Amino acid sequence: MVFQDQISQGIPSQLPPKKHRSTTVSHAPKRKDILITEEKKLALRNALRYFPKEWHVELAEDFLAELKEFGRIYMYRFQPEYAMYARPIQNYPAKSQQAAAIMLMIQNNLDPEVAQHPEELITYGGNGAVFQNWAQYLLVMKYLSEMTENQTLHIYSGHPMGLFPSSPEAPRVVVTNGMMIPNYSKPDDWEKFNALGVTQYGQMTAGSFMYIGPQGIVHGTTITVMNAFRMKLKAGEKPAGKIFLTAGLGGMSGAQPKAGNIAGCITICAEVNPAAARKRHEQGWVDELIENLDELVLRTQLAKRNEEIVSIAYIGNIVDVWERFDAENIFIELGSDQTSLHNPWAGGYYPVGLTFEESNELIAGNPEKFKSKVQETLRRHAASINKHVAKGTYFFDYGNAFLLEASRAGADVMAENGIDFRYPSYVQDILGPMCFDYGFGPFRWVCTSGKAEDLRKSDQIAAQVLKEIMQNSPASIQQQMQDNITWIEEAEKNKLVVGSQARILYADAEGRAKIAQAFNNAISAGEITAPIVLGRDHHDVSGTDSPFRETSNIYDGSKFTADMAIHNVIGDSFRGATWVSIHNGGGVGWGEVMNGGFGMLLDGSKEAERKLKSMLFYDVNNGIARRAWARNSGSLEAIQREMDRSPGLKVTIPNLVDKVILNEIF
Repeated sequence: MVFQDQISQGIPSQLPPKKHRSTTVSHAPKRKDILITEEKKLALRNALRYFPKEWHVELAEDFLAELKEFGRIYMYRFQPEYAMYARPIQNYPAKSQQAAAIMLMIQNNLDPEVAQHPEELITYGGNGAVFQNWAQYLLVMKYLSEMTENQTLHIYSGHPMGLFPSSPEAPRVVVTNGMMIPNYSKPDDWEKFNALGVTQYGQMTAGSFMYIGPQGIVHGTTITVMNAFRMKLKAGEKPAGKIFLTAGLGGMSGAQPKAGNIAGCITICAEVNPAAARKRHEQGWVDELIENLDELVLRTQLAKRNEEIVSIAYIGNIVDVWERFDAENIFIELGSDQTSLHNPWAGGYYPVGLTFEESNELIAGNPEKFKSKVQETLRRHAASINKHVAKGTYFFDYGNAFLLEASRAGADVMAENGIDFRYPSYVQDILGPMCFDYGFGPFRWVCTSGKAEDLRKSDQIAAQVLKEIMQNSPASIQQQMQDNITWIEEAEKNKLVVGSQARILYADAEGRAKIAQAFNNAISAGEITAPIVLGRDHHDVSGTDSPFRETSNIYDGSKFTADMAIHNVIGDSFRGATWVSIHNGGGVGWGEVMNGGFGMLLDGSKEAERKLKSMLFYDVNNGIARRAWARNSGSLEAIQREMDRSPGLKVTIPNLVDKVILNEIF
């Protein structure tokens, strides 16, 4: 009851005492001092408007101190006293079960076991925020506790604008993050307007309350690494004893060593933040920790000789590893990078030759010098990769803006035509043509009971549904179907759960709808004891327009447009989603991508069945239709199959042009 009362009260009636930041969790780096004096006054006015006038004198000093020390106003003293984690759905005070589900998902995003910087309300990526400050969190939870199914909560970049009358058919929550006028969407614009307290970087699933810990990316990384080895190894050759070298163990990048183990290779992942590396080791996501480069060389050579399957975290800079492995002539089969280069100047990527602490001081104290050091490191990083590629390494961009920022730093990463990058995006080579074009993407669900047995039951249901679908699947998706059946059957053994009892699975429109319907039936029959929340990563077929990642394999010139993502969130909103979100930013940078997501509560009802069929169908086929219009062959096949079995679907199909005609007139 104490917890429920605290949730329901919103802004407390008594001013809480000033709090000091915890020393037991990771904190966001200090942001640079970008506001002039008048803008700092405006930032304080903006923050103080959440609170009664009689508190303003004390809070003004408190918030100014935060702004000076951290570059942002987080309102630490308003952080709740209760533990932050996803409770069973019935523990939340709510008039609407849908609202209770959203509260559960918000708390899961902020769980210290899940979130990268929980006290700064940042889930992953260095700046992927759920809210800008604790006042916003308190108000959102209060509104959700009061909401009826005839109301919708509208959230502007973390700020709850309020509850508005709507209907049971409408989404319960509509979220936008970072919706900037286009000419105000550069990195320094984010720094300025975020410091003012008027916008935030919601990343992807952080700002849409749908992050489920690093498991959310393990599956996609496993598929990517597994198929990269399939592409590059000889027939019958196994990945055991072969190296996948990468970097990043923070938020989502922490999934890489676990994915490497599942794919069956040697994974070496460098991480400059010792706390992040140790956290992943304690959680069982990486097998070994090494802090000495000489030791890493010897351990790697031994692992290659013994054809091991092992994951190693190196606490240090990835550039040192690339350069040393070149000097030692250690062959790297696969290489990539998953540092947060969408956020290069504020802690997403660290320069070589400086300690983690020295870099953090430079970020705020001398941002121009820090930027120069980062760009110098990117040039070295790319140069070393080029040497390895000349020896036969397969390097792919992991959609973290590595090649984009390296090119801006003057690194040698451009193709001979001077337009394209010399290395492909993993979406161009693997996930795009194999998954997205056919409608396969990261479908997610969360068991709101919090019970492992409900998750186990849902795994069994999903595996059975996929096996039934696979019997009549075309040859073009048989490998994808089998990989996903194997994944779900081994999911519990691989210990993927961090935070909520959640699962991810790549499935197409048919698979998602049939799995969801089977879940809904199981809830209705009492085989699953509480509702299930459905969602997906924004990194999907339809949700994201991102020319250097999700839509990098679209070649008709439209990859720089964002119509698909906007249509996706609007279309989902009136087809049954419980909540919808749309963000500027995502994994490749502020101003570089538009992405949207949804959440849907399955409660076992006929109404939920109707909604899931309508919404999941559109959520996937919107993207397949766009990809088909771009002339992607897999999508042309997939959308024709869907039109054949769904009479109400009529999609504009392109007439393919013979290249000879164009070549003759030019």
